Amino acid sequence: MSSLELSCGLPPGPAFADLAVLAEELGYDRVWIFDSAPLWEDALVHLALAAERTSTIGLSTAVLIPSQRSEMAMASGLATLARLSGGRLRAAFGTGYTSRKALGQSPISLDRLVTYVEAVRGLLEGETVVLEGKPTRMLHEPAMAAPRPLKIPLWLSVMGPRGNERAPEVAEGTIGGPVHPSLPTATMVSGTVLDPGEDRGSSRVRQAIGPWRVMGWHTAYSVGGAEQVDAMEGGRQWRAALEALASDEERHLLTFESHVTSLTERDEQLLEHIDVTTMVGEPSEIREQLRAISDAGYAEVMYNASGPDVARELRAFAGARP
Repeated sequence: MSSLELSCGLPPGPAFADLAVLAEELGYDRVWIFDSAPLWEDALVHLALAAERTSTIGLSTAVLIPSQRSEMAMASGLATLARLSGGRLRAAFGTGYTSRKALGQSPISLDRLVTYVEAVRGLLEGETVVLEGKPTRMLHEPAMAAPRPLKIPLWLSVMGPRGNERAPEVAEGTIGGPVHPSLPTATMVSGTVLDPGEDRGSSRVRQAIGPWRVMGWHTAYSVGGAEQVDAMEGGRQWRAALEALASDEERHLLTFESHVTSLTERDEQLLEHIDVTTMVGEPSEIREQLRAISDAGYAEVMYNASGPDVARELRAFAGARP
């Protein structure tokens, strides 16, 4: 088995910096922060707070959404984080599926994503790039920012062959999709380590993993509407509860409500249908599943802890690393 980095993923909120400190103490290689303006507080602000309170753990984004910040605003923010973190920053970008769907919009195109990341890289390296038809570059004085060129690793979130094909044009790695043939790839998992003698179908397990495991129903409704979500166990009841709360024009505001952080009342009804086997087990079972991920060619696993006691989940999962 090749060396597998074990990282964790967390939403930006009041507890983020404290949890980043804990993750560093537990030996996680990196903490990734989610980025979705409609759902959470600002990711770059919380990474800055975490950078000030940690010293060794890597810091990364999962994933930055181009439509939320201009290329220059993004480059300036990343330059700030690179300075505060002492070179521990990695920035990953994506098309913003959940973030934009929560606004009633479609994700940006792959072409737009690649063009955006290319421009951000150019700015960070001190180049003059054309934005909105005008030549632009970072004008920060030496005393006001880290000197360019700034070699921040930039990664892409890709979910299929087209993204994998385009990734080497602008990225040093990929996250979320199939193993890339030439770039390091990180994958995301959710789950929980069982207490001694605990049943994997217990209420604690379902509450701990539920925020991530109900996402399948959210996505099915967003992508395929009533027909797709109704075909899933409990889907018809979940949809009826959601649609009773909003008109057609506003249902996108509820589809991803509490996304991967907590459970709405309608989500609670889905807990009896969620998968309680994948990445759920005793430490030895978790180690075996992590080894399988490493053997498949992934370089890193991002463990997405959730539920009522995220600190407990981080501690338990760190103890199960191979």
